[in-house]
Amino acid sequence: MEQLNTIERQQEIVRLTQQLGKVSVKDLAERFLVSEVTVRSDLAILDQKKLLVRSRGGAMVNSELSRELSLKEKRHCYSALKQQLGEAVAALIKDGDRVILDSGTTTQQVAANLGYHKDLIVMTNGLNIAMELAQSDEVEVMLTGGLLRKKSMSFYGSLAEKSLRDYNFNKLVLGVDGFDLRSGLTTHFEKEASLNRLMCDIATEIIVVTDSSKFDQQAFHVICATSAIHTLVTDSGIPQAYVEALTKQGVQLHIIEKNNL
Repeated sequence: MEQLNTIERQQEIVRLTQQLGKVSVKDLAERFLVSEVTVRSDLAILDQKKLLVRSRGGAMVNSELSRELSLKEKRHCYSALKQQLGEAVAALIKDGDRVILDSGTTTQQVAANLGYHKDLIVMTNGLNIAMELAQSDEVEVMLTGGLLRKKSMSFYGSLAEKSLRDYNFNKLVLGVDGFDLRSGLTTHFEKEASLNRLMCDIATEIIVVTDSSKFDQQAFHVICATSAIHTLVTDSGIPQAYVEALTKQGVQLHIIEKNNL
């Protein structure tokens, strides 16, 4: 292969990564006739520009699950869809419910639709969700407290976990980063997974809300098995295999039409 200049080589690395899903330093060095040190430097630059994600011995495509999106970035993804998912979940919440509302942008849309409910108590680990609920006169708002993770505006840690153990909740609304039939429900942040597992343990009913882009995706930290959930709210992009498997597991499915968005 003809030796490329730095810009051409980096553009080709991005193209190859997107085509193959992942690439190795060794293979790239051999392909472009440069040293592995040069390739690592290229990957560092491209990772900084968020054109790919560095991994051990190489790089992988920068999908939404290869790097965790910040809360601000997530707000711009599937916003109309998230609004409809939020409305659908809010319709499952009844007056008098005691709800844990997980942090996240989709769950924030749930919070935005709870204003017409009465006698609700909602505990959340999401600062943005607490601010949203503060506008609802009929909703009593509780924060878990704990350490604030600024990237997601969510609380975590032993204090957050202790606060959950002091109360009884009949519903949990949970957002996820990955939803896979074999791996289960997953998230990127270890201490958030620990808090989410506790939420699942103490709530009578687990309602998961996610758009269909999260199916067949795996983040590193497992929250629970898909069979542990009671209700799933998602869109019509859900693969048919998931519909069949979850129905067999007894999960109640609420599917909104993605085509209307």
